[in-house]
Amino acid sequence: MIKILLIGVSLILLLSCINISKTSNIEKWKDEILQTEKDFAEMVKTDGLRKAFLHYAADNAVLLRNDKLIIGKNNIDVLYQGQNSTGLSWIPDFVDVSDAGDLGYTYGKYVFSYTDKSGKELENNGIFHSIWKRQSDGKWRFVWD
Repeated sequence: MIKILLIGVSLILLLSCINISKTSNIEKWKDEILQTEKDFAEMVKTDGLRKAFLHYAADNAVLLRNDKLIIGKNNIDVLYQGQNSTGLSWIPDFVDVSDAGDLGYTYGKYVFSYTDKSGKELENNGIFHSIWKRQSDGKWRFVWD
């Protein structure tokens, strides 16, 4: 009877350690995604929209812009070549990641500033939703924005 009790207690301890490890991995992956978001936002400021979006996009990334889908890096490049943006900033309000650590998502508020054809400075405020996928090199790249 004591052996059965010891085996039961050992199993409970083992399972609780596995759950703690899983939780710590998920928190680590969430932190990785948040850091990627911060690095992405910083690159927009320093290097511009085009370079930053191309850097952080997966090869098959999709953007939803003005009720149109922009599919793939080549089309993202074309989209941002003619952009009159003066700024884009955002901060995720929420992040989550799959139990496998290969897919995650964020959402929050953004501010997009641009100059219209008349030279007037305008600003759009909105909500973003990004889906992030871990690439074969371990880096996070967005597949949906």
